[in-house]
Amino acid sequence: MATKLYLPLSLLLLPLSLLQAFSPDTQPLLSFKSSSDPLNTTLHSWSPSTDPCTSWPFVTCFQNRVTHLVLESLSLRGPLQPLTSLTHLRLLSLKRNHFAGPLPDLSNLTSLKLLFLSHNNFSGDLPPSLPSLSKLYRLDLSHNSLSGQIPASLNRLTHLLTLRLEANRFSGTINDINLPSLQDFNVSGNSLVGQIPSSLSGFPKSGFGDNQALCGSPMEVCKPVSEDPPRPGSPGALASTVVSSSPATTAPITKGNPSHVGGGRKISRLAIISIIIGDVIVLAVVSFLLYCYVARRRGGGKGASSSRILEGEKIVYSSSPYPAAQQHSERGKMVFFEGARRFELEDLLRASAEMLGKGGFGTAYKAVLDDGDVVAVKRLKEGSGGGGGGGGKREFEQQMEVLGRLRHPNVVGLKAYYFARDEKLLVFDYMPNGSLFWLLHGNRGPGRTPLDWTTRLRIAAGAARGLTFIHNSCKSLRLTHGNIKSTNILLDKAGNARVSDFGLSLFAPPTASVPRSNGYRAPEAVDPRKITQKADVYSFGVLLLELLTGKCPSLGDNLGPGMGYGGVVDLPRWVQSVVREEWTAEVFDLELMRYKDIEEEMVGLLQVAMTCTSAAPDQRPKMNQVVKMIEEIRGVEVSPSHEALDSDSPSVSEDTCAVSQ
Repeated sequence: MATKLYLPLSLLLLPLSLLQAFSPDTQPLLSFKSSSDPLNTTLHSWSPSTDPCTSWPFVTCFQNRVTHLVLESLSLRGPLQPLTSLTHLRLLSLKRNHFAGPLPDLSNLTSLKLLFLSHNNFSGDLPPSLPSLSKLYRLDLSHNSLSGQIPASLNRLTHLLTLRLEANRFSGTINDINLPSLQDFNVSGNSLVGQIPSSLSGFPKSGFGDNQALCGSPMEVCKPVSEDPPRPGSPGALASTVVSSSPATTAPITKGNPSHVGGGRKISRLAIISIIIGDVIVLAVVSFLLYCYVARRRGGGKGASSSRILEGEKIVYSSSPYPAAQQHSERGKMVFFEGARRFELEDLLRASAEMLGKGGFGTAYKAVLDDGDVVAVKRLKEGSGGGGGGGGKREFEQQMEVLGRLRHPNVVGLKAYYFARDEKLLVFDYMPNGSLFWLLHGNRGPGRTPLDWTTRLRIAAGAARGLTFIHNSCKSLRLTHGNIKSTNILLDKAGNARVSDFGLSLFAPPTASVPRSNGYRAPEAVDPRKITQKADVYSFGVLLLELLTGKCPSLGDNLGPGMGYGGVVDLPRWVQSVVREEWTAEVFDLELMRYKDIEEEMVGLLQVAMTCTSAAPDQRPKMNQVVKMIEEIRGVEVSPSHEALDSDSPSVSEDTCAVSQ
């Protein structure tokens, strides 16, 4: 019998023209709502007369397609089948609901990177379509009633960082599981048997506990068992009575009659000696493999390029990223700036949080509040602001008052902040299109969509306008950004460049605890708390070189001897050396070579970048001059928005600086 699709009556009565104007994902979402929330108590704001991409809570879109769906602890139930039509979905979290039955065919969700279905009541085998989700980074199916074997086909998920299958009913072995990128693994509380493979032996014991018969590191050593002996008198009879120490040999020992082979006492003693020797050899091999594995994991955690790129792709997900904020000895409060939607700290702590990345001043999260509002939260590192390099609560609050008044189309707006002795949180507008870093360096390889030249030039101009506004917004303070780099150039919903993380260098730790620059810092910038506007210009010049070359200063590209500091590329020195040899064409990103008639424009931007990265600070231009030079590359007239950025404009200086006087 064909399955019928039931939709709300209000959707059927909706004018077709209006329905077509909304996201193509509207109908599947409404179908899912009708089955999972039949009483309309939880998803009542999902109305067929409104656009899910602009009005519905728990939904995030990009280019009018649903990319993030976070529905946690909402007592939802019913089938997931309607959600399999969301082909652009990248994050799906349905944790702590009442969904049951087998998992559906997921093969349509080819963009999925984060899948969280824990604490439900799903049952049956893992769907065969699961290994086809080749972009998956995080998979959490824990605390369900799933059964069957854990298939070796999961090895096709080569990007997988998290695999959580604990508290289910899985059986069989895990001998064939080998996921080199795995960082978080747990299969405890199942009915698994056999030896733990060396590829998983580096994970903690808690990840394997409460299973029927798992053995091997980090659990108990597998007990040696002999093979069944061959028929008496056969050529292999003597050899077969030597007990194997391999856990793969699971047949029980069959005691033969010593009279058939002669010398029964001698054979028994030989078997014991073999057991001891075999166990010693196996223990030595396992210890060596474990040592190599742990050493490799520790070495890879010191900033490998792949992990840095993954951070920019929002791959880490947690439900409580600010644990210390719940245990203050000194209770703080949320301080909001004009026009920001207000909420309590408790609302922020309850919000679903997805880590966007770690920076020099702290960790950034995307937080989805209960009302569906989405914000970005910066949790400052311990010792930043109000201590360490910050100087105290008053200085912190004064700086926040200044930064909170900066409003510009190319600057990420500060909405609110929270200050307590043990916790400092900054709340910003959320930028849905990620960072310039990911657009340039993420997903390099087959299937990647390169960042075209026109977009690069537009991002450069927008970022320059934003930095110019920061420099000119408060003349008495001479504000600086202090940390210009590609991870701090974000893109809003319309694709406009927005400068983020500005003005935080004041709260940097003392110089002695700060490592060598990541490749953007000006040569004269020794103390990160005393960055000048000229040093900002230098960093922006390195950013332009990054746009032109496609090389990341912070990832240690191999550009040859003498071109970096401790594995970090000095991109300006490399470009200058190439240009001196008149190999200018070798500078540009190979991905730009497909575009025609842009050589002159690329050379023009290269000249701007090299001027900005002059070794002498007084030879670098001001940022308002940089904006004009970039806009002149295509003969574009200075836009009206740029007029307010000129150094002779009063801008918002008096109002912005008033709080600090």
